[in-house]
Amino acid sequence: MLTAALLVLAAAFQVGPAATGSPAPSGAPLAILDGQPITASDIEPIGGANLTNARLQWYTAQRGAVEEAITRRLLEKEAKARNISVAELLKAEVESRITPVTPQEQKSFYDANKQRYFANVPEPEALKQIEMGLGQQRMQQRRAEYAQSLRARANVRMLLEPPRAVVSADDDPARGPANAPVTIITFSDFQCPYCSRVNPTLARLKDRYGDSIRVVFRDFPILQIHPQAAKAAEAGQCAHDQNKFWEMHDLMFADQQKLDVPSLKQHAATIGLDATAFATCLDTGKYAEEWKKDSEDAQAAGVQSTPAFFINGRPVVGAVPYEQFADVINEELVRANRPVPPEKPAAATPTTTN
Repeated sequence: MLTAALLVLAAAFQVGPAATGSPAPSGAPLAILDGQPITASDIEPIGGANLTNARLQWYTAQRGAVEEAITRRLLEKEAKARNISVAELLKAEVESRITPVTPQEQKSFYDANKQRYFANVPEPEALKQIEMGLGQQRMQQRRAEYAQSLRARANVRMLLEPPRAVVSADDDPARGPANAPVTIITFSDFQCPYCSRVNPTLARLKDRYGDSIRVVFRDFPILQIHPQAAKAAEAGQCAHDQNKFWEMHDLMFADQQKLDVPSLKQHAATIGLDATAFATCLDTGKYAEEWKKDSEDAQAAGVQSTPAFFINGRPVVGAVPYEQFADVINEELVRANRPVPPEKPAAATPTTTN
């Protein structure tokens, strides 16, 4: 018998012979109680993060299967063009191009991971496992690289629709045009170290994509572990009153040890705010309800930790690498029939001479 959680999941995703992975329309009934329907929109506030995570897992599984299907067809097409079998193609383009795992590499990996993985494994057996594992890893990597080279020459369109949450910008501070094809809504906490680490990534994205993206900042202070985050959120909004939110944003993230009220007022002076107006705003708690509203919206969308992002409604959780953001943004630009700008070359490291 399905558990209650699986029943909810099955209803939300219309699981069955023709399942697509797309949520049921918000008005479609999932259950009837005394003649009154319970719809997908009714269960969103209840399911919260559980539904968000389930949708992401289901989409990830589907996406992986679709990607593998594409790869297999590309390999079959190339093998047919060469009049050889897929096995022969893989042997020529994958297996023959993999460098063997050397004894030195095996021993280096063993020494670095002995306590973690091989504490109870005799060294000779561990080295065999390492050789096999690293060899398989290289095989998979080379296969993926070769498949990507075939894909670059093919006409591939990804039509699988990812899960999206409905999250509004709520008139919060933003960078980028309102009509940008890609909107990134950020839920962040000024005392969260991971939130500060992702800021260089966001700056790099803005540098590459320019007016194609709009970044919206919303507050989600995690008060249980970041007691100064709430007042910092209010300080950001007070600075926003004087059109200097991003200057305050940068100062607070630059030194997360100085988020007490006197330090926040010093930050305001540093960026040239009207000190009296800022102090009145901060001391009266003018924007206390604002960060609470942001937090409620975050939780309703399934956010449990910071930083959290919604790229055109697609959730991205944590201070993930630049490439993960770029992949999603590129897909959204393609869906909007907008050009994908090339990656900018890394800035050259200045050289010095004595």
